[in-house]
Amino acid sequence: MTYLVGLLIVALIFIIVVQIGKVSDLAAKIRGEEEVTLERNDRTAFYLVVFMIVFLIACVVSAWMYRNVMLGYGPWESSSAHGKELDNLFNVTLVPTGIVFVITHIFLFWYAYKYRQQTGVKAKFFPHDTRLEMIWTAIPAVVMAFLVVKGLITWNKVMPDVNPEDKYIEIEATAYQFAWDIRYAGNDNKVGKKDFRLINLANNSLGIDFKDERAWDDVVLGGSDKIVLPVDTMVRVIINAKDVLHNFYLPHFRVKMDAVPGVPTYFIFRPTKSTKDMREHLRNYPEWNEPYDAADPASKPKWEMFDYELACAELCGKGHYSMRRIVEIVSKEEYEMWKAGQQAFYATNIRGTETDPNKDKLLLDFEIKNRVKELDSKAESVWAKISAGGKDSLSRASLTALKDEDLIWKLKYVFYETGSSKLNELSFQEIDYVATLLKKYPNVKVEIGGHTDNTGNPGDNLALSGLRAAAVKDRLIKQGVASTRLVSKGYGDTKPADTNDTEEGKAINRRTELKAFRN
Repeated sequence: MTYLVGLLIVALIFIIVVQIGKVSDLAAKIRGEEEVTLERNDRTAFYLVVFMIVFLIACVVSAWMYRNVMLGYGPWESSSAHGKELDNLFNVTLVPTGIVFVITHIFLFWYAYKYRQQTGVKAKFFPHDTRLEMIWTAIPAVVMAFLVVKGLITWNKVMPDVNPEDKYIEIEATAYQFAWDIRYAGNDNKVGKKDFRLINLANNSLGIDFKDERAWDDVVLGGSDKIVLPVDTMVRVIINAKDVLHNFYLPHFRVKMDAVPGVPTYFIFRPTKSTKDMREHLRNYPEWNEPYDAADPASKPKWEMFDYELACAELCGKGHYSMRRIVEIVSKEEYEMWKAGQQAFYATNIRGTETDPNKDKLLLDFEIKNRVKELDSKAESVWAKISAGGKDSLSRASLTALKDEDLIWKLKYVFYETGSSKLNELSFQEIDYVATLLKKYPNVKVEIGGHTDNTGNPGDNLALSGLRAAAVKDRLIKQGVASTRLVSKGYGDTKPADTNDTEEGKAINRRTELKAFRN
């Protein structure tokens, strides 16, 4: 019904305009065509001057009214280092273009009034004026040259690549309809290679090439995870797309770069204002102290709900709006804590599966490094307390707080020959580091326990598990650990850690463990 009423209104307006035209034509015939034409010209010229005045005033007033919602003004000063250069460039460009904008509109509408048709007035004609042509050629040329040079200087400052000695973090943003895949470089600070032929929607939607060692420690965020970046740190973003043209746009940081399928691009920026600092900054503006939910006056103020965001600045399809992603800028300490809690995509999703190109390799370099960190952390939190042994009330309390599961560690990378107690040489990495820790904490004694699954004869399993535990003990002794601090014992299949009904459960039950206690 609303649309029908609207159409009727439009039709009525059209009829009125047609009738007015007919009345004007009739009046012209009655009063004389020339008189009516002069009257129309006067009226039109006057209205054009009025429009010019109202239009220019409206431009100034609207710019003032909306200054706090325009990038570069009010609360929206750039939150990145290079953004200040871009804001300055826009402001410099605004001066000559703004002057030209005002002058040309004044001349346009004033001349329409001044040179309207009048009785007894004849237009002046002159075919050529060299001085005038020189002025309107030279001035724009000089101004344009200045703006181009200024733009090139700014471009060179904003668009360099990183140097090998620069300290920066590298992330990758891959756009597709309608989301972003965000990948962080690991400790090597280099994202691994990708190949579209390796894309597997089940577990490798980015097509990461896991033959490349640089990809082993990369972190891939989940679809709803925030993009977390540290303040005052250089960030290099590799930008690409899977399907159509997208655009990586961080408006508050003045970052905007097309994401082109098959043609990776990049952008480098340094955030200068954390999310927390930006919220405190917005707190100073009255409009940001209004309730976030207009329907709920008790809701939090707008400044408290502010977030930086990543958007796609291309109209990439009807789901374009869903590409919005929250970006959180935190302190360097908070970033390191967040990063420490992230799991490498390869280790948690690919390693050991059928799609793992390294599935035939029992132990990779990154696993050794990660295991060293795990063992250090365990030793500092458990063995240090045992070694202190309750010498004072504080150490006694911390020792009492230890649980059985804290005292028992599974040796993750200890391998034996099939059906034998002979250690695979790859096992020496972990066993030798355990020896190093035992030397560091001399008051700790350990029991080495061997466990099997329930395949085969229980007696044979018990004997094999004892021999395997003894083999680990012998290796520790060779590395300088006193034999009096070591006990080895085989448990066979009597203490399963998981079900023996599945191959996965059996693999978990075949293990070697350390149980620590005070020497």
